Amino acid sequence: MAARKCILLLVICFIACFGQILGQKTSVPLVINTWGFTNATEKAWTALRNDGSVLDAVEKGCTECEAQQCDFTVGYGGSPDEHGETTLDALIMDGTTLDVGAVADLRRVKNAISVARSVMEHTTHTMLVGEQASAFALEMGFAESDLHTHRSIEQWIAWNNKKCQPNYRKNVSPDPSKSCGPYKPLNPADWKETPSYSPHSDEFDHDTIGMIVIGANATAGGSSTNGALHKVPGRVGDAPIAGAGVYVDSEVGGAAGTGDGDITMRFLPSYQAVEYMRGGMAPEKACQLALSRIGKKYPNYHGALVCANIKGEYGAACHWPGLDKFPYSIRNPTVKSTTVEQVDCQQ
Repeated sequence: MAARKCILLLVICFIACFGQILGQKTSVPLVINTWGFTNATEKAWTALRNDGSVLDAVEKGCTECEAQQCDFTVGYGGSPDEHGETTLDALIMDGTTLDVGAVADLRRVKNAISVARSVMEHTTHTMLVGEQASAFALEMGFAESDLHTHRSIEQWIAWNNKKCQPNYRKNVSPDPSKSCGPYKPLNPADWKETPSYSPHSDEFDHDTIGMIVIGANATAGGSSTNGALHKVPGRVGDAPIAGAGVYVDSEVGGAAGTGDGDITMRFLPSYQAVEYMRGGMAPEKACQLALSRIGKKYPNYHGALVCANIKGEYGAACHWPGLDKFPYSIRNPTVKSTTVEQVDCQQ
């Protein structure tokens, strides 16, 4: 009898430890990213399956979006600024070391996420910006190229012909609602009450790719974007800011976002969501609570988060007036191909 009990205990232990072998599905590794950018998801998954690291997967996935110009809000040829120039922001983060590499206002170099990784791996800095970021990229062997396309030039010309409407200026002269400038600041006594307003308010104006990759023993995250359409030159959003656009910690999991970056960076929702998960909160609830803090202060805020923990559990949340559902892409061992899921948006 004792021998039978011993054998039974061994079988139970085997099932608990190696249930995957007996047909139990595991949800790690996991790739999850904002929007229905499934080619990026699949590229990251392929990198993992080819024995790439979680950092490799993030880089490959975001690079795919940059090359495909996902919704023209990632990569070259999109979101021209007031001068008609396309500039790029990107970040990559190692959840084990918490090392971060980022570039902002990158010019004339297409490979933003790869340049960000070079910042992480070949400097002790976290972020490089503007012309100096471009110079660093050339030092690292990246090619210089024109980020304009016929589409982006035509987009800028059409905006300019509409007296530069809409734009992001306020408390300046001439009246920015009627003029392209050049602008000068108004005296404070002449300032007008300006409503909280996002001039580019549909989903196609905030399509940053934010990606989280959960491996068996490591996590990584990344983001890439060409920023806000017709932005003031030099503007940087949340995508290259650790804790705002992306945050990962291999003890917990990760979160990544998309939306109105000027508001998002004031709240660090990706970091906040990870901390909620650290306390035991489920990923979807963590996403919801992190966004609710923003919505209370800015009811018209447009943004969404994807969250995942190290067990491979994941979820998303959306606060986006005018958008019914927010799509996001996932790939793990439980699905045969990349799947697009949706979450209802809080209005």
